[in-house]
Amino acid sequence: MDEAQFTVSMPSNEPVHEYRPGSPERTSLKNKLKQMSQEIIEIPLIIGGREIKTGSTGKSVMPHNHGHTLAVFHNAGKEEVEKAIIATQKSFKQWAAIPWSERVSVFLKAAELLSGPWRDTINASTILGQSKSVYQSEIDAAAEMADFFRFNAHFTDRIYSEQPASSMGIWDRLEWRPLEGFVFAVSPFNFTSIAGNLACAPAMMGNTIIWKPASNSVLSAYYTMQLLMEAGLPDGVINFVPGPGSVIANQIFQSRDLAGVHFTGSTKTFHSIWRKIGERIDKYRSYPRIVGETGGKDFVIAHESADIPSLATALFRGAFEFQGQKCSAASRAYIPEGLWEETCDLLVSQMTNAKMGDPAQMDTFLGAVIDKDAFDRISSYIEYAETSDWAKIVAGGHRDDSKGYFIEPTIVLTDDPHFKLLEEEIFGPVLTVYVYPECEWEQTLELVNSTSPYALTGAVFANDRIAIQKAHRVLRHAAGNFYVNDKPTGAVVGMQPFGGSRASGTNDKAGSILHLLRWVTPRTIKETFAPPTQFDYPHMLMEKGISQCSASC
Repeated sequence: MDEAQFTVSMPSNEPVHEYRPGSPERTSLKNKLKQMSQEIIEIPLIIGGREIKTGSTGKSVMPHNHGHTLAVFHNAGKEEVEKAIIATQKSFKQWAAIPWSERVSVFLKAAELLSGPWRDTINASTILGQSKSVYQSEIDAAAEMADFFRFNAHFTDRIYSEQPASSMGIWDRLEWRPLEGFVFAVSPFNFTSIAGNLACAPAMMGNTIIWKPASNSVLSAYYTMQLLMEAGLPDGVINFVPGPGSVIANQIFQSRDLAGVHFTGSTKTFHSIWRKIGERIDKYRSYPRIVGETGGKDFVIAHESADIPSLATALFRGAFEFQGQKCSAASRAYIPEGLWEETCDLLVSQMTNAKMGDPAQMDTFLGAVIDKDAFDRISSYIEYAETSDWAKIVAGGHRDDSKGYFIEPTIVLTDDPHFKLLEEEIFGPVLTVYVYPECEWEQTLELVNSTSPYALTGAVFANDRIAIQKAHRVLRHAAGNFYVNDKPTGAVVGMQPFGGSRASGTNDKAGSILHLLRWVTPRTIKETFAPPTQFDYPHMLMEKGISQCSASC
C-alpha cells in the first residue's frame, strides 16, 4: 500500500521536430523509412498478452503505392472476440485495484519511449501505412500521442484529488471507480494518436479494453501496441483485435459486460452502434457509456476585413493537409465578393508549389488518400461538380489510382448555397467555396449555422472586432472548436480540447479532464465517527412547564 500522496505536474507539450536538412532526426527517420519499406511483417492479434494467428488475413499497403505490401495482419473472428472478452475480465480486478499512480506510470513511460527510441518507428509506420507527410505524422503520431499520455496522467491526478467537503464528526469521500465491465475502443485510420488515445484513456482510469483498429491503419496501431507492452502494460488490459467491424461489434454487443464504447469514425456507423446498444439496453449489467467523435463539414467564413494572405494559407492548409482526411478539415468556405479573386489567385499559386507524391520524400506536401473506397467516393463528388450547372472546378480535380490513390487538391466554386458539396461530408481534398455579397455578413453567418448537420470545427477570418463577436454569437453551436484567424485544424492536447456536437459526436473533449471523467463511475462514501444512539430529534423535546399530556390535549 502506498503511503504517499503522489502528484503528476502539469506537463509541457512535446516539442515538434522540424526534420530540417542535415538534422540528426531527419537522417534517423529516413533510415527507418528505408528499413520499413524493405520488409513485410506479420501482425498477430494480441489477447491476454498472447499472440494469436487466425489464418484469416488482410494486407497493409502503401496508399501511395498500393502494390507495395508492408504487413500481413490476422483478422479476429467470433472465437477470438470471446477470448478477448474473457481476457478483459481476468485482468480487470488486478488492474482496477492497483493505485492510480502505478497505472499512469505505464503511460508516462510510454510517452518517454515514444519521444525517444520509438519515435521513428511510430512515425515511419504512419507515413508509409497512412500516406501522411513527415510533418503531419510528427504532429500526430509522435507529439500528440505523447501529449495524450502525459496530460491524461495529470488529469487523472486531478480527478482523484477532487473530494467533497466534510462536516464535524463526518468524513465524506469520493471514490473514482472504473466502469463495471470492459470498454470497446474502435479507432479510425487517420490519426495514430487518436487510435492510441481511444484505447489508453479508459485504461488509464482502470478499465480493460478491447481495441479494434481500422483495417487500413493496422500497421501503426500494432507498433503502438508494442510500445505499450514495452512500457509495462500488463497482459489483458488492452487486447488488440483487428478484423471486420461487423463480426467484432456484433459479438461485443452481445456481452452483458459491455461497459462503454469509445469510438471515432463515421456518423453512420456511430448511429448503428448507438441503435444496437439501445435495442439491448436491458441486457447489460449497466448503461454503457457511449463516447464518439464522428464527422464534420467544417467551415471557414471570411469577413470583408479579413487579411487575404492569412485566409488563403489557412484555407490551403486546412483543406488539403493529409489530403483533407481530417474530421476537422476545412471543407466549405464563405468568401466575400471583394476578397475572392485575390484569395483564389493565392490558393492556385500555393497549389502549384505543393508537391503531391510519396510522403517518405521530405519535400512532399500531399500523399494519397487511404484506399480505393475513399478514392472512388471522393471522385464521385468531383464528378458531380464537373457535370453540375451550379458549380465549376476552379483548380485541381485530377485523379489517378494507377499506382497510388492520388487526388489533386480540388477547389469547387458554386453559386448555390445549398449545393451538395457544401452540405455533405467528403473527407478528401475538396474545398467548396460560396461567394457572398459583403452586405450580407449576418445572413451568411446564419447560412453557415444552418447548412450542415455537423458541428465540429469552424473558423472566422476578420480584423473587425464587431464582426468577430457577431460570428461568436451566431455560430455558438455550429462548432465545438472555433478558431479566430486560424485554420480549423490542429487542436493541441491541453490547450484546445477537441470535440463537436450535433452530428459530430458527443463532444466529450479529448485532451481534457472532461474526457477522462467519462471513464469512471464515482461512489460517495460517508463515514460517521460518532453515530447517534437514539431516534428522537431536539425539536421533539417539550418546553418546561408543559406536560406531554397537556400538549397533546
